[in-house]
Amino acid sequence: MTDKMTTDVTATLPPIRFWPALDLTAVDFDPVLAELMREGPVTRIALPNGEGWAWLVTRYDDVRAVTNDTRFSRKAVMGRPVTRLAPHFIPVAGAVGFADPPDHTRLRRSVTTAFTARGVERVRAKSQELLDGLVDELLRDGPSADLTERILAPFPIAVICELMGVPPRDQERMHSWTDRILSSSYGAEVSERAKDEMLAYFTDLVRERRDSTSEDVVGLLGAAVGRGELTEEEAVGLALLIQIGGEAVTNNSGQMFYLLLTRPALRERLVAEPELRSQAIDELIRYIPHRSAVGLSRIATEDVEVRGVRIREGDAVYVSYLAANRDPDVFPDPERIDFDRSPNPHVSFGHGPHYCVGGILAKMESELLVSTLLDRLPGLRLAVPPSEVPWRRGALIRGPEALPVTW
Repeated sequence: MTDKMTTDVTATLPPIRFWPALDLTAVDFDPVLAELMREGPVTRIALPNGEGWAWLVTRYDDVRAVTNDTRFSRKAVMGRPVTRLAPHFIPVAGAVGFADPPDHTRLRRSVTTAFTARGVERVRAKSQELLDGLVDELLRDGPSADLTERILAPFPIAVICELMGVPPRDQERMHSWTDRILSSSYGAEVSERAKDEMLAYFTDLVRERRDSTSEDVVGLLGAAVGRGELTEEEAVGLALLIQIGGEAVTNNSGQMFYLLLTRPALRERLVAEPELRSQAIDELIRYIPHRSAVGLSRIATEDVEVRGVRIREGDAVYVSYLAANRDPDVFPDPERIDFDRSPNPHVSFGHGPHYCVGGILAKMESELLVSTLLDRLPGLRLAVPPSEVPWRRGALIRGPEALPVTW
């Protein structure tokens, strides 16, 4: 991560590039990010909200190094108006996303069993049952339909609520809160109110589950609070982030199906070679631009050199997983979707201590969606020209607003 030559930070700082909130469509790669990648491995950015500027790291090896380096702190971001995309500050005090080891390790340990391969397998059969029920209804009603509304939105909501231990009657409320939290179009006040309401909901649920012996996430959190291993604030903050993250599958799968339905050769290969689907989904996850701009920042706790650039103590730093996934030194011909790409060490679920706790779950859901829809709706196709597919506006996570299909 350190080069021999160190940039004189007072004399040759790269210019600050303003990165606007772009409403991009389809799977177009962010043109600002593409420019920043060409300009150098370490650049400076200013985003539409917050204050000041931050470093941006884009090369694969550097992204992995920064995210695994304890000198870059998530906890130090709390309370600081770091430049950011969202108009509101999503994390709450005690949240695992803004904790550092050893607290971060302790927090994640409380829910690890729910997200191991064994834990995810526990909900696979139920997830398949839920998905089959949605597809049964879709086929019964007949073509055409909005795939997002009928399948891609309700399925991940049902799965994450099942894993969390949220009753089915509250799923729609969860979806509404998440939509407002993850959008910049409603404004900071609406987003903050949605976050407060979700926090209040999980506070009540965690309190109810303090003597729980269940294996769902809220049960595990409630029991950990009851044993004194977590504070209530920590448990509730962790529940909120996991619940929100669970709905990312809606947007990711929307982009996947847009690709499969607009590039027939890809779809036809997965129909003909079902054994290839798991590997192909990894490649689709690598390729899709699943978020807008960048996610969560870190603060350097001491001077650190990255590619010869000295990042000073107190500086804010972002990494781009999207850029890392297009690094040609790691992914030859990165702009091409290659289902035979192996190995495929993408970082779409992050890296280091903050690797997405729900990564295995998201992959399982994507596999079920692709296999079930390709097998049960062999004639699935877009009902409108690709240019008429509407995409979410003002969203932190990119995806189609609707995906009109017929079969």
